[in-house]
Amino acid sequence: MIWDLDPNGGGRVFGSDEVNIEGWKALKRLPGHESDVTDLAWAPEDRYLASVGLDSLVIIWSGYNLEPIIKLDGHHGFVKGVTWDPVGQFLATQSDDKSVKVWRTTDWGLEATITKPFEDSPGSTFFRRLSWSPDGAHITASNAMNNNGYVFVAAVIERNQWKSDVNLVGHENTVEVASYNPHIFLRNANAAATTSNICSVVALGADDQSVSVWQTKHARPLVVAREVFDRPIMDLAWSWDGLTLYACSSDGTVAAFDFEESELEGIVPHSIQDEYLKKFGFSEQNAEIRAEQQRQKEAFEKAQQVPQQPTQQPLTNGTLETYVPGQQQVTITKDGRRRIKPSLIGHLGSSGSGILATPAPAIPASSSIPTTSASIPTSSMKIPTPSSAAPNPSADAFTSAPILPFTHTVDADGDLDMSVPIDAWGPKGENATKVNLKPRTLGGDRKREPAGPVRELRAAAGDENAIIVGARVLDVPSVKSSLSCKVEGSDKDADTVEIKNAESGELGFILFERGHILIGSQVEKPTEINYYRKSETCWLDYLTNAALQVVATIIFVAVALEDGAINFYTNTGRRAMATVMLDSPCSHLEASKHFLLAISATGMVHSWNVRTTSALFPPVSILPLLSAGTSIDSVQLRANGAHLILLSSGVAVSYDPSLMSWTRVSEPRWADGSDSWTGRQRGPSSGRGILANMEVALTEIRGEDGDTSAIRRPQWWNTALTLGHLESRLAAAQLLDSPAEYKQALLLYAKRLADEGFRTKAEELIKELCGPLYYKPGREDKWQPTVLNMNKRDLLKDVLGVRPSPNLAKITKKL
Repeated sequence: MIWDLDPNGGGRVFGSDEVNIEGWKALKRLPGHESDVTDLAWAPEDRYLASVGLDSLVIIWSGYNLEPIIKLDGHHGFVKGVTWDPVGQFLATQSDDKSVKVWRTTDWGLEATITKPFEDSPGSTFFRRLSWSPDGAHITASNAMNNNGYVFVAAVIERNQWKSDVNLVGHENTVEVASYNPHIFLRNANAAATTSNICSVVALGADDQSVSVWQTKHARPLVVAREVFDRPIMDLAWSWDGLTLYACSSDGTVAAFDFEESELEGIVPHSIQDEYLKKFGFSEQNAEIRAEQQRQKEAFEKAQQVPQQPTQQPLTNGTLETYVPGQQQVTITKDGRRRIKPSLIGHLGSSGSGILATPAPAIPASSSIPTTSASIPTSSMKIPTPSSAAPNPSADAFTSAPILPFTHTVDADGDLDMSVPIDAWGPKGENATKVNLKPRTLGGDRKREPAGPVRELRAAAGDENAIIVGARVLDVPSVKSSLSCKVEGSDKDADTVEIKNAESGELGFILFERGHILIGSQVEKPTEINYYRKSETCWLDYLTNAALQVVATIIFVAVALEDGAINFYTNTGRRAMATVMLDSPCSHLEASKHFLLAISATGMVHSWNVRTTSALFPPVSILPLLSAGTSIDSVQLRANGAHLILLSSGVAVSYDPSLMSWTRVSEPRWADGSDSWTGRQRGPSSGRGILANMEVALTEIRGEDGDTSAIRRPQWWNTALTLGHLESRLAAAQLLDSPAEYKQALLLYAKRLADEGFRTKAEELIKELCGPLYYKPGREDKWQPTVLNMNKRDLLKDVLGVRPSPNLAKITKKL
């Protein structure tokens, strides 16, 4: 249920003399879960809302129109915790299946599953609330165990590697909830906001009825609060200014822990934190998605616009003390009792978009409510306000009181150098100290030189080892004077890698010092690699061998050399992994995201995950697939590491590591007889999937076969080939991770079965999608409820809903 602040909701509580400061009304009910909802979390900028529950589902809702986007059903137990990556790249959930799962927000696919810290954890906790650190570097997960289940800990999971080597130890019972302070902190408050100088503050609540607060630069907690509650801790939450921690318990009470700024030293403003998070280089959506969301947001805001009315600010009986930020307000009633009054919360209108920078002036109370005539000074008061139920990303989610003597602002259009101390920035974002803000990089003082025309220098040098391993069967690119490629995924493709190869025998002149004398010497000129961002050099490197090919993504740069070596660099110029030596020079080199595929001249296929520095499968030869006169036409690499190789014979193949075998993704006979072959279609390829583009490319490779209508075919030729083609496409879509094309092929396949009345095939398809209806001990086959992150039973509903077939309906009802 989504609630909105009612501007007219204040007033006397029924049956008492107490007065409500604010009132809330139900804005929208979000149906979707089949059981209790256990946790909720808003994404950064309120772009999404994630909900988890006892139905083992994770549901993602749009933050603009509060409509469901996708259901994630990868967990096999009650899901009891959810948290968003502050960068916006990932979502993490924790479940009773003793795992933490990390999901990508780009395609809602599963990024990682972490189980080791929870192997011995108990399953009796009400919640498993986890939290992501505000610097995006770590997840702290609850309900972890050490020492074979004898030590209760909270596990700290490292980003990208997704492993837990650090634990927070000290609680005497299960840790149920972890909650990070929304601010990042500096280890040394006078130093720069760099990665090595950043730490976080995290609070833990446990079943031992205690709350602990940790700062990650210390090995022990800052504070442990005992004997505050009589029963286990259920949840924790920090105020937006980071100085108040709220805790609730199953004993029905709520506690607030106030901290002084000196107790949480080194706190950093959100503006600096936002600039720091930009260093991750993650872009949430492409331009098309952003445009669509902008249209949805504008339509939603237009529909929700309601004139905002002035609100009444009722006051309680007694003497009202002046409000001081960071302190509690206390009123004294007529009977002498003290009453602690909650801090005022800024006004949100029912339109869902009203955010107040300062509170509204006090309005005299109604005569029906006895109050004292008092006004609240508002000239210098800034009050944190919660985000609306219908989030408005164009407005600041909060307007909070200053928590530091930090009055500087950061120019949003400028580049913030995180290596500069925070106090070095002037009032308008300029550098207050006369120091060079530009970080020093290798080759950074060089201007970009024009590459000049590309010339072919020579054929690639022969590889003596190829005589032993086997003769070359694939062509190798010649050595050219220069190579260039755009960095895939960089901002507007502004990053470029350029390589300059030296001609054979070309000499360069260097100077070196011997004693106090400079001596000149001529040496063979090396190969030079330059990484440019627009016109500036980010880094460079020199190699002794000529470069044949170069590919680059937002994660890494790979350079294939003439001697069969492949060098890997990060986008800052560091070596991402060890230099890989192939058995011969590289014939094909493809990269996507953090995966690289290389095919050597002797036909050996290699594939690596550069992020984890591991191979996806052992080297495998493609030679058995290359008959006489057959060559490799093109190679494609998917973002999930799956590859597609198109051969000149019209066959498309891919290696399946799970089968440890080559698989034929497509073949020429489908084009001859399948009614579902898409290769004959013409038009832009941007809207087509990988399989549709593959079929178009294979048609172009084979050429037009002319009119084949006069050729006599067997009776069931078209039907058999159409069904075989669609079955092959289903398998190919799974291998190449193309859910949209899988669903399309499935619907076409089901329609064809229904039209032809093939009962046995239809029964088998329905059983596969429906799965077992009851538990049978000893069942050998393990049915998977999802395919490509799509629920199979939801797919079955779609199958039965497209041109409803009496045949399929009868079969389903019978089963």
